[in-house]
Amino acid sequence: MRVLVYPHSMEIGGSQLNAVELGGAVRDLGHEVLVMSEPGPLVDVVHSLGLEHLPIPMRRRRPSPEVVGSLIAQVRRRGVDVVHGHEWPPALEAYLGPGLRLGVPAVATVMSAVVAPFLPRNVPLVVGTEQLRRDVIAGGYRNVTLIEPPVDVAANSPEVSAGDFRTVHRLDPEAVLAVVCCRLVRELKLEGLLTACDAFGELARDGQAVQLVIVGDGAARAEVQERATRANALAGRVVVVLIGELADPRPAYAAADVVLGMGGSALRGMAFGKPLVVQGERGFWKACRPDTVAEFLAGGWYGQSDGAGPGGVARLKRELVPLLADSAHRASIGVFSRALVVERFGLPSAARVMAEVYRKAIESPRPPRVADLARLARLLPIYKIQRKLTRGNGNQAADDFNAIGSS
Repeated sequence: MRVLVYPHSMEIGGSQLNAVELGGAVRDLGHEVLVMSEPGPLVDVVHSLGLEHLPIPMRRRRPSPEVVGSLIAQVRRRGVDVVHGHEWPPALEAYLGPGLRLGVPAVATVMSAVVAPFLPRNVPLVVGTEQLRRDVIAGGYRNVTLIEPPVDVAANSPEVSAGDFRTVHRLDPEAVLAVVCCRLVRELKLEGLLTACDAFGELARDGQAVQLVIVGDGAARAEVQERATRANALAGRVVVVLIGELADPRPAYAAADVVLGMGGSALRGMAFGKPLVVQGERGFWKACRPDTVAEFLAGGWYGQSDGAGPGGVARLKRELVPLLADSAHRASIGVFSRALVVERFGLPSAARVMAEVYRKAIESPRPPRVADLARLARLLPIYKIQRKLTRGNGNQAADDFNAIGSS
C-alpha cells in the first residue's frame, strides 16, 4: 500500500507525534508512507524515521482549498492508495479532495475527546478510547476502530539515560522531581499547569523536597511563568522551572521521579517506568495505579471532575504525597506503568491494526452519502461562525474540539 499521512500540526504534541511514529511503524511493515504537513519541529522526526515529507503552508484556512488541491495532486502523482488525516481538518480535507474527486479512501483519526459533528460518518474512523468509540457508534458512525495512543516502547524506556539533565537545568539533585511535557496552551493544558505550580509551591513551603519541571512552549507561557514565579516566591526557593521546548524530551522523562500528564505524554512517561498522575480539567487529578487504571483504559488518559469535593490543588497534593514520601512505592508503581504500556500500547501492534484499517478502506470504498454532505454543509458554517465569535472574545481554542464546550 502507498499511504499519505497528514497530521493536523507539527508542534511537539501527542496526536501529531502519534501520527508520525505510527506512519513509521506502518512503513516498517512493508508499506510506503508519505507525510504531508506544515513546517514545525516534528518534521525532523519525519526525516529521522526515513519518511518522505511533503510541505504545505503554515498559514491557511481550515479546511483549506489550497491543501485540498495539493492532496489531489500528490495522490495522482504518487499513486496514493489511502489518505489518513489526523484530527478533523486533515480528515475533512482528505475527504473533500481525494475522497470526493478521485474516489481514494480517506481515513480519520481523532485523538481528541470529541469528534466534530460534521465529520462525514462514512469515513473510516479511528479513536483513542473505548468510551469515545461507543459514543461515536451511538452517534451514527459505523466503521470505528479503537487504537489507543501507541508508544515506541524501545525509544521510550527505562534504558534511556537522563544524561546531565538535572545539572544542565540547575535542578536540585536531592529533590523528588516531577516532570510535565506539554504545549503551553490554554485549551486542555493551562488549568492543570497553573494548578501544578500552585501545588508544588505549597508542598515546598511546607517542607517537602520537591521540584517541578515544565517542558514545552506555547501561547500561554507568560501565564505559566507568572504562576511559577509566584510558587517560587511562596516556597522561598526555585521549585518550579520552565525549560522551554525540547526537540527530544526523553531525558526529561528519564530524569523524572514522577510524571504529570495526559494523553500520549502520559503514556510515554509510563513507558519510562515512572509513576503517573493523570491531569484533566475542572480540578481532575488522579494517580494511575492498579486500582484506578480501568478508568483510564475505558475513558482515556484524561478526566474531568464533577466539581464536588476539594479543588484541583488539594486533589493533586493528595495524589502526590504517597508518591513523594516513598521511593519504594514509586518504584513499584513505575514497574506497573512500564508493564502496562509494553503490553497494551506498543507501536508494532498498533501499526498492524492501522494497516488493516487501510486495507479494508481500500477494498471496500464507501461512496459519499448525501446525508453526510448535507450535514457538513449545515454544521461546518455554524461551527466557523461560533469560532469567529469566540476569537473575538479572546477565547479561541487553537486545537478544535479539544477544549471544553467546543462540541
